[in-house]
Amino acid sequence: MTMQTINWSDLDADGRRRALLRPRLESQQDIDTLARSIIREVRKDGDAALLRFAERFDRARLQSVQVTPAEFDAAEGKLAAKQIAAIETAIDNVRRFHAAQLSAPLSMEVMPGVTCERIFRPIPAVGLYVPAGSAPLPSTVIMVAVPAALAACPERVLCTPPAADGSANAAVLVAARRCGVTRVFKAGGAQAIAAMAYGTASITKVDKIYGPGTALTTAAKQIVAADPEGAACDLPAGPSEVLVIADGSANPAFVAADLLAQAEHDVRAQAILVTDSAALAAAVTAEFDRQRGTLSRKSILQQSAANCRIILVDNLATALAVSNDYAPEHLIVQTQEPRALLEGIINAGSIFLGAWSPESMGDYCSGTNHVLPTYGYARAYSGLSLTDFQKRMTVQELTADGIRGLGPVAETLAALEGLDAHERAVTIRLEALGGSA
Repeated sequence: MTMQTINWSDLDADGRRRALLRPRLESQQDIDTLARSIIREVRKDGDAALLRFAERFDRARLQSVQVTPAEFDAAEGKLAAKQIAAIETAIDNVRRFHAAQLSAPLSMEVMPGVTCERIFRPIPAVGLYVPAGSAPLPSTVIMVAVPAALAACPERVLCTPPAADGSANAAVLVAARRCGVTRVFKAGGAQAIAAMAYGTASITKVDKIYGPGTALTTAAKQIVAADPEGAACDLPAGPSEVLVIADGSANPAFVAADLLAQAEHDVRAQAILVTDSAALAAAVTAEFDRQRGTLSRKSILQQSAANCRIILVDNLATALAVSNDYAPEHLIVQTQEPRALLEGIINAGSIFLGAWSPESMGDYCSGTNHVLPTYGYARAYSGLSLTDFQKRMTVQELTADGIRGLGPVAETLAALEGLDAHERAVTIRLEALGGSA
């Protein structure tokens, strides 16, 4: 199957809506039912349930879920020096960019005697989830563990699925150790989310959970986030996706490679090219098919190609409108003047400008974060950042003169709302000040 090409100007409103439809997910009700069942079992049986699920889902017979120091040491020996160096460079870049996001506390006197402040505190315990199914993701370790360390979260635990032989992925362990995470557990999917949200004998209960995963993992994150006894989650997500805006100046081989790089993630991944050049569309279609035949994940690409399409538009202004309507997780701009379009981009998780900025760089090592909102959530959510690992608290302090000056405003507003106890809390102080004068 090859990519479908659609002429945008030929479509009515409903046709345009259908052209931007994302792949359908499995029955959400079935997913939620399974996730809730797994969560209940983990809450009931703790580590014993994790061992059972490791055998059921990962075909791994474990004696313990925690990664030992010896396993960390063994992982170091499984990676070549070049591989370790690449992990370290990626960590350095991500750390540099995220460290720049640290904000100073804010304090200001909004009027005489009334001081307002904003201060930051790290989230005390964070759970980091790193998938390791068909493609183990040491890059995800970096994206979640580096900002957690920079935010100084005191408790950081990481869960990742075991291989069938009972080991955790070596690259994941090497990356975790270099990011300062030494409490790593061999647990995957909804069971890992449940363990971090509610705690087990081995795994500390956390306050918030981060990291991508399958539809089942995402469902579990949303379920525990809705439970006051559970744990918050980072952001909503669905299958991976990319949208490329390109004009006739773009290299069709580059564009096709970018589309395939996203399409190889999963059978439900989606890659869309929006272009004002029919010649480029034809060239990209040919390149997409040619390059696909050389890649290792052919079976996935054969299925995800059904979700991929090319949309022909009259001009780049229309391309921007299509992209903003779709709200892609990743947006790549390969035009003659890519930065000229930046001002018009409203909805996107992460943006890649120019021919030399493939999405792969953001996935691994440029410094930005690859944990991003997908499935249209980029309309309202942002990608992961340092602030997601912090709480921002406000402080106010009034002097006697401050409440004399501003108190009557609060009294008036409280009376407008019919909340006389609110009003009285101010009035009693003003009376005390008047009585002492």
